[in-house]
Amino acid sequence: MTVLELMQTDAPYVARFEDMPNDLQLRAKRLCARYNRTEPGAADERAAILAELFGTSGPQVFIEPNLRCDYGFNVHFHGLAVVNYDCCFLDTSPIHVGAGAFIAPGCVLACAGHAVDPGQRAAGIQTSAPITLGENVWLGANVTVCGGVTLGDGSVIGAGSVVTRDVPSGVVAAGVPCRVIRPIDERDRVEPFDSVIGSPS
Repeated sequence: MTVLELMQTDAPYVARFEDMPNDLQLRAKRLCARYNRTEPGAADERAAILAELFGTSGPQVFIEPNLRCDYGFNVHFHGLAVVNYDCCFLDTSPIHVGAGAFIAPGCVLACAGHAVDPGQRAAGIQTSAPITLGENVWLGANVTVCGGVTLGDGSVIGAGSVVTRDVPSGVVAAGVPCRVIRPIDERDRVEPFDSVIGSPS
């Protein structure tokens, strides 16, 4: 199995930098640069670039510049996704984003890592593991999701969190490292704006 084939599996792996498909990384950087130069409101142009960049995309994927990713082909959006400014996808392994995702500004989804041993790290030994976001996940601003993590359906990750372990479905979790705080329940329901201020007379 080649490193490129290994990258597209759900198995964690260890590789040398020189064995990575660096030509494909350059391609992704060029596509991200094109995307980040698009004009506001250029929906068709942006959708076309994302379709070329990502492994799976669609008309309901909305990403604000600036966008960064390592390879692109390993990022898979499975429905509606709203990705705000300055997000980064280090997709050395597959990143799956379920339908209904809200990803706030400054978030990082980082499959990639490096050897803890300093000699190996200096020699270019790196690690990788996949990331999966279930359906209707919301990441607050500046959340970092590390490789090997799965976030359950409907969960909310508080701003500034560093997620190093799986988070179950239907919870609010936050912190460094991120921990479950409580389940999502009736107290989280809010009224639409017009019903709060009353209908105009």
